[in-house]
Amino acid sequence: MLFVGQQRQRTCQTLTRRAFLQAGGSTVLGLSLADLLRFRAAGASGMAGSAKSVVLLWLWGGPSQLDTWDPKPDAPLEYRGLFSPIATNVPGIRICELFPQLARSADHFSIIRSLHTGSNDHGVAGTIGLTGSSTGGVDLGGKSANGTTRPATGSVVARVRGFKSSLPPFMVVGGRLHQGRKAIAGEGGGALGALYDPFRLEYEAEQGFKIPALQLPADLTPDRLGDRRRLMQALDSLEKHTELLRSARAIEEYRAQAFAMLTAPSARRIFDLSRESETVRDRYGQTRFGQSCLLARRLVQQGVPFVQVNWSDHVEAEEDSGDGGWDHHYRNFQIMQDRQAPWLDQALSALLADLQERGLLARTLVLVMGEFGRTPKINDKAGREHWEKCYSGLVAGGGIRGGRIIGSSDGRAEHPHDNPVTPADVAATVHHCVGITSEQAATIGLSPNGKVIGELF
Repeated sequence: MLFVGQQRQRTCQTLTRRAFLQAGGSTVLGLSLADLLRFRAAGASGMAGSAKSVVLLWLWGGPSQLDTWDPKPDAPLEYRGLFSPIATNVPGIRICELFPQLARSADHFSIIRSLHTGSNDHGVAGTIGLTGSSTGGVDLGGKSANGTTRPATGSVVARVRGFKSSLPPFMVVGGRLHQGRKAIAGEGGGALGALYDPFRLEYEAEQGFKIPALQLPADLTPDRLGDRRRLMQALDSLEKHTELLRSARAIEEYRAQAFAMLTAPSARRIFDLSRESETVRDRYGQTRFGQSCLLARRLVQQGVPFVQVNWSDHVEAEEDSGDGGWDHHYRNFQIMQDRQAPWLDQALSALLADLQERGLLARTLVLVMGEFGRTPKINDKAGREHWEKCYSGLVAGGGIRGGRIIGSSDGRAEHPHDNPVTPADVAATVHHCVGITSEQAATIGLSPNGKVIGELF
């Protein structure tokens, strides 16, 4: 987030070295303007993959595989739970009865039922899910896995696709992902640098979408920040600090571009959902997640290569000081029935149908998954605990075939029965869909650890 005015250094005349460095570390208003413009001027190298954009719907907290895409009606009651499977429009494929709209469009997506990961800690599993690797992941106790955190898959796609429009190549709709009070590792550019961190948007029902990094404190206005002469006079007084001078000038120019983007009518129209008909907005659902999915479609229309929609910022429910995540240690069936499933069913089915109707689904890869699944056996609080050994995900568009089941789980959804799939395999598949070759990945030192899920094609 932009720190201008928030560190008590009120003007450029009193801006300290610490403030310069803090502003320089900002994702959106950082020191990489020269790189940004250089990449745009060069046009970056184009990709030949079927998917021109990727939309990742991140179900933070870990949804139950049995209560979504892999029901087990023949398992004992304490495993299968309260919900029954329903048929889809693809013979032989059944999903949980809580998703009737998706059941009618199963020919547009495929289900992976044999996912597994390396940790049942939200923070570490989140890092694995977003980057394809556990390195640098931090658990709830603060212990960090060995190695440097790899860039998020969205950052890798942004790095190879490059800056080709006025919008950033990697955008996240939603706040930072947290476990407890700690933000997890793996949402950003890592070794690729802050240039490839996501540009973040957040939704509030009363205000619509806002850009946290560009929120002005009450005592600052664009006119004050745009006083180039005053800023440059302040910078001239710091000539002996050559590094700071270069950094601050880059900050000022990049900031001007950022505010221009914020205030430009063409850019603001993209984030303004009131330009959509009420029918379209209602189709997605008047929820934070539904409206975020609608914005994702608008960003795809503008050619943004990677859009990540976070279901929530925290894994926990509201009563646990969270904001409605999928971490259902208790009341799983009530929460699923009353909120999570209806919201997801409506928003996801609307997104897939909308993309298809607009001719965008074939070139937009849609991924729907969390960091892990839930224990097949129900606990004594009508909930399910963390379960990393087997879970499910949904994949659509971007050149993959719909109406398929990839892998299978055992009779209680405890372990993969065949064709086990890892988050690294998912990352490799994203690379394949957008046309990132192994040579290109190796060139930037980011070859995925997994293999392409060939059965999707």
